[in-house]
Formats: sequence, structure tokens, C-alpha cells
Amino acid sequence: MRKAFTLIEVIVVVTIIAVLAAILFPVFARAKASAKQATCLSNLKQVGAAMTMYMGDSDGVFPHAVDPIDKTRPEIWDQFPEFRDRIPYMPDLDEVLQPYVKSHDLFHCPADVGTEVMDDQPDIVFQTTPSMHKVFNTSYFFRTEIAFRAFTDSRFQLPAETNVLMDAAGHWHGGAPRVEQGEFGQRYFDKIRRFRYNTLFGDMHVKNLSNDQLQQAWGMDLE
Repeated sequence: MRKAFTLIEVIVVVTIIAVLAAILFPVFARAKASAKQATCLSNLKQVGAAMTMYMGDSDGVFPHAVDPIDKTRPEIWDQFPEFRDRIPYMPDLDEVLQPYVKSHDLFHCPADVGTEVMDDQPDIVFQTTPSMHKVFNTSYFFRTEIAFRAFTDSRFQLPAETNVLMDAAGHWHGGAPRVEQGEFGQRYFDKIRRFRYNTLFGDMHVKNLSNDQLQQAWGMDLE
């Protein structure tokens, strides 16, 4: 007759399984997050290639287009009224590049879980649920100053250090919760310190940046 497991043996087995699960689940989660980040970087790289083809047909000029935050919150350009007033008449970047991309999914970051506010301006509401791509057909912000100023690929002072296209939110790839409306103070800074942004640069290379690195790129003079 086969001997059954004793209660102690069952408890030991369950405990071992629980320990293994506690070890392996975070590993699987990190692997899944890394895969999403890699896909997002690959998508940005292909969008950069599409942008290069567009510029080849447009005398080297970057697309005269805007992104969702420009369209929905044009007041972010109030200090530049000549730019702000042009926004209603400009197309979306993903629409302009559509003839040059193989799939519209290239504008989708797999880690895109939407936004609540702008990361760098928590007082500006920007709600996108369940994802920014679902709402606006793109997961990325464009450095629209490039479009307003009709920049060409040869005008950048430091193209390899100047951001062109990037994740709209840093919590998608960072290990912190999203920024909430009106959130400032130490809790806010603790969050954004952990944020990461996949970014396409002016020379069309892509890189995953910390929040500080992205802000440094934003601070780079275009020429």
C-alpha cells in the first residue's frame, strides 16, 4: 500500500513552492518589462527611419506636425503665441509619417498604460485611459519646436544629444507609480528619479534615459 504524504511533508512542499514563486515571479516580471522596453526602442528606431525617409522627400525638413499634448493642451505654448496659434492647423505626427511606416503599431509602446498629467508639469492634466496609444494613436511626444522652426537634419548643433521623440510618461519603464494631479514635493521627486524614457535623438539613434538625462536633452539648444 502506497504511503500518503504527511501534513508536515505537504507543508514543506507548499513552503518550497511559495519560496520559489517569490523568487521567480519578480524575475519573470523584469524579463517581461525588459521585453517591452526593447520593443519600444525598436519601434522608435523604425519611426526614426520613417522620419528620415520623409525628410528625404522634403528637402531634409522635419515633419511639420504636432503631438497629442500640443493638440489637447495648446496653452503649454502660451509663451510662444505664434507657435500656439498654428497648432489647430497642423496634422498629427503619426498621420504625417503613415505613408512611410509599415504598421501603425510602430507608434505603440507596449508598456504604455496611459497618463494622468504631464510628468514635468503635474498641474497640467493629461488623462489617457487605458493607454495613450488607444486614445491618440501614439505613445510618444514630439519635440514640436523642431517643427515650428522648420528644422532640417543639418541644423542641429548636437544632434546626438538632442531629443526628437520620446515616451510620454516615465512610469511606463520606471519602477515608480505615475505622477498624480497636483503632486509636488519630495514624493514627486522620489518618483521621477526612478522614471525612464525611451528616446529618439536627432541623429536617429535611440536610448533609454533617466528623467535627469531627458531633462538635459530638453535643455539642449537646437542650434
